[in-house]
Amino acid sequence: MQLNVLNIQGQETGRTVELPEDIFGIDPNNHAIYLAVKQFLGAQRQGTHKVKTRAEVKGSSRKLHKQKGTGGSRKGNIRNPLYKGGGTIFGPKPHKYDIKLNRKVKDLAKMSALTHKAQANAIFVVEDITLDAPKTKTFMNVMNALKVGDKKLMFILPEYNDNLYMSLRNVPSVLGVQLSDINTYDIMNSEVLVLTESAAKVFATEEEAEVAA
Repeated sequence: MQLNVLNIQGQETGRTVELPEDIFGIDPNNHAIYLAVKQFLGAQRQGTHKVKTRAEVKGSSRKLHKQKGTGGSRKGNIRNPLYKGGGTIFGPKPHKYDIKLNRKVKDLAKMSALTHKAQANAIFVVEDITLDAPKTKTFMNVMNALKVGDKKLMFILPEYNDNLYMSLRNVPSVLGVQLSDINTYDIMNSEVLVLTESAAKVFATEEEAEVAA
């Protein structure tokens, strides 16, 4: 898959980047994407929910009245779940929501998500942006020049850049990540992916290394 490299004015530079077909052009596996997203969202949950059973709530353990002869129903103590302030039956208990997922499945999910974005023409490559100081307006001017400023986007860098990160972190619709930290959920949760030229070339470099091996 070949993409044109755009400059910060949104114009073609005449350079292109080749993104490997075995990452951006596979047969997408939607079930793998579902599993990876489920694992990601499950890992965000604390799972600390807890209610008290009848053994844990405060209250006397005295039987309210004798078992027989009153004409009323049988009653235990006031901690009975049927009474206000009593315990809860089958309430939630602390537990984890994370699930185990094999590395090959996670990789397949990530490549499937990238393929979906490639098929939708939702991947852009921009020349490396250099900022002398953090400036959100300057960064958004570049995104507007690419005509993606009004979209929910993921901006992918090859490595951490303090000025760029501080320029985009206050924009709710922009997620800035390092190439090594991208995940299936963030890819699918974004409308478009914007890669810097250096980040895009990493894919080609890794592909060439695999072929040489």
